[in-house]
Amino acid sequence: SKWQTSVTESVVSPRPGAETNGIENQRMRTATNYFIVNLALSDLLMSAFNTIFNFIYASHNVWYFGEEFCRFQNWFPITAVFVSIYSMTAVAAERYVAIIHPFKPRLSAGSTRVIIGIIWLVAFGLAFPQCFYAEITLDNGTMKCIVVWPDDVGSKYHLAVIVLIYFLPLMVMFVAYSIIGVTLWSSTAPGSHLNRFVKTMVVVVIIFAVCWLPYHIYFILGSFKEDIYQQKYIQQVYLAVFLLAMSSTMYNPIIYCCLNQRFRSGFKLAFRWCPCIKATEKDKLKLMSPSLYQTTHRKSRTTSFNTETQLNEKEKTSLTLTRLTL
Repeated sequence: SKWQTSVTESVVSPRPGAETNGIENQRMRTATNYFIVNLALSDLLMSAFNTIFNFIYASHNVWYFGEEFCRFQNWFPITAVFVSIYSMTAVAAERYVAIIHPFKPRLSAGSTRVIIGIIWLVAFGLAFPQCFYAEITLDNGTMKCIVVWPDDVGSKYHLAVIVLIYFLPLMVMFVAYSIIGVTLWSSTAPGSHLNRFVKTMVVVVIIFAVCWLPYHIYFILGSFKEDIYQQKYIQQVYLAVFLLAMSSTMYNPIIYCCLNQRFRSGFKLAFRWCPCIKATEKDKLKLMSPSLYQTTHRKSRTTSFNTETQLNEKEKTSLTLTRLTL
C-alpha cells in the first residue's frame, strides 16, 4: 500500500553513533514537527501572558498593570491564541496532503518557515484592533482595562473573528481528518501507527471544539444582547468559560503522551537528564522509524521464541537420556 511505504536512509560518518543521530535529526525536521513546535510555543506564550493576568483581572475585577500593559494584553496574548489555532489547522492540512497525496512534493523547511511567518502576521493583524481600541477607564474609582469599540464595530469584529478562528479552522480540521480517517481505515491494518495517529488528532480536534465553544457563545450572545454583561454573576460565568478555553493548551501534550508512542519516546529522550526519566535504545529506534522498530521488535520476539524452543528441546533430550540411563 502506498500509505505504508518505508524509507531506508543511510548516513556516512566517521564518528561512532553519528549515523543514528543524523537520521534521527533529519527525520524529526518535518513540516508537521515545525508546526507542532510553533503550536507548543504559542500555547506556552498564551499560558504565560494570557491566563495569569486575565485570571487576576477577572477574579478581582480591577486592572493593576497600567495602560501600556493593557494594550499589550489585548494584542500579544490574543495573537498567541490565533497562532495556536492556525498551527493546528496547518498540521491538519499538511497531514492531509502527505497521506492522501503521498507523491506530491512535501513542504521544504524554508516553505514551512514562510507559512509559519504568515500565520504570525495574520494573527498579529487580527488581534491588532483590540490593542488599538484598548483603554484604561475608571468605574466607581476602580481601574478597568477595556476595549472601547466605536458604534457597532465590536459586534462585527467578534463575529468575524469567531468565523476566522473557530468555525473555519474547525471545518478544515474536521474535513481533513475525516478524509484521512476513512482512507486509512480502509487501507491499513487495525492498530497500525497511522490509525493511532488519526485517533490522536480526532481527540485533539474534539477537545479544541468543546473547550472553545462556550467562550465563543458568550461573545455571540453579547453581540446581540449587550445587557447580558450587566448580569449579576456574569463575571464568574466569563471566568469559567475563559479558563475552559485556556485549558485547551494543556490537553494536547497529555493526549499525545497517552496515544502516541513516538511522542513518549521523544519526551523521554528530551528529558533523559532528569533522574526519574529513563530513555532506552528502543525509544531511539521508535523515533528513527516506526516500521524499523516494529521489524526489530518482531525479530527480537522471534529470536526469543526460538531460543526458548531450543532450551525446551534440550531439556526434553536431557530428561530422555536420564530415563534411559536409569
